[in-house]
Amino acid sequence: MEKLIIYYSFEGNTRLIADNIAKTVEADVLELKPKNEIRSKGFMKYFWGGKAAMMKEKPEILPVDKDLDKYDLIFIGTPVWAWTYAPPLSTFFDTCSLSGKNVALFCCHGGGKGGIFDKMKTALDGNNILGEIDFQDPLKNDPDANVQKAIEWARSIVGSG
Repeated sequence: MEKLIIYYSFEGNTRLIADNIAKTVEADVLELKPKNEIRSKGFMKYFWGGKAAMMKEKPEILPVDKDLDKYDLIFIGTPVWAWTYAPPLSTFFDTCSLSGKNVALFCCHGGGKGGIFDKMKTALDGNNILGEIDFQDPLKNDPDANVQKAIEWARSIVGSG
């Protein structure tokens, strides 16, 4: 079974989880990178990121260098911005076709996750969603425990796929 981790990470939280899932399940990795990343810090980072998410902006991302058709299982991860997925995922969902895949969803957040998984499932209609999991500030809140949680979850997903 060919596995792929697709994710966007702004501050490194989602990258921590994605990298550990990838190592655990021996998956390829596709990090979504905007051509022009938000450079704000502090409150302004939340303002610009939240505005982009709420306005459903689709920033230009660097080219996807993976053949998505070859993967049987795809994990997709994102930070939560304004109770939804980050804008680079909007671009990805809009420009890359995923259908008939086994998909597992994960997110990282500082506050609440809102309805992020419902929104991701809507964007991924036509795929088999195997599971979802969220992590609250994994870099700040006991990174080792969050990594272990991600590893156990990933193993359970591979076993169900």
